[in-house]
Amino acid sequence: GCRKLVTISRLAACAVSGRHSAWYGASARPWPMNAPSEASFRLRLADGFLGEARQDYGLERWRSCVDNSQLAIENSAKAVLALLGPIGRTHNPAPILRAALQSGAFGDLDLSAIETILEHAELLGPDIHVRSDYGDEAGGLTPWELFDGDDARHSLTWAEEAAALARSLVHPE
Repeated sequence: GCRKLVTISRLAACAVSGRHSAWYGASARPWPMNAPSEASFRLRLADGFLGEARQDYGLERWRSCVDNSQLAIENSAKAVLALLGPIGRTHNPAPILRAALQSGAFGDLDLSAIETILEHAELLGPDIHVRSDYGDEAGGLTPWELFDGDDARHSLTWAEEAAALARSLVHPE
C-alpha cells in the first residue's frame, strides 16, 4: 500500500543520491501499474532476456549472452523490488535492493533468495552492462574481445538462478 510506496521511495532516494528525483530521473513518469502487475511485468522481461541469453549461449555468442544475462538479473532484482512499490529507470537496482533488505522491508519473504538475487545483481551490474555494449574503451577492447564461453556460462547460470528465485518470490506456490 501507501506505506510500502513511501518506503521504497525513501530507500531509493537514500541509496542513489539523497534526492528522490534522482532515482526516477529526468524522464519520471506516473506509475499506472500496481505492485503485483509491475512485479509480473519485470518477471516477463527477465524471462525474455533469459530466453535470449540461452539462445546466445547455444550459438556461442558470448558477449550477447552476458549482455542478456545481465538484463535478466537486473529485471529479476526489479521484480522483487516491485513488491514494495514502483521501480524507476536504472541499470543498477542492487543498492536499492540492499537498502530494502537491510531495512527489513521484505518482511517474511525468503531473505536468502533475495540475498542471492542481490549478489548476482552486484556481480552483473551496470559495469557489465556497459562493457558488454561498449567494450573497454580505455583498453581498446571491443565487447567481443572481453567475454568468452566461461563468462557466458557463469552469467547464464546466475541469470537462471536469479529469475527462478524472483519467480518464487513474486508468485509463491
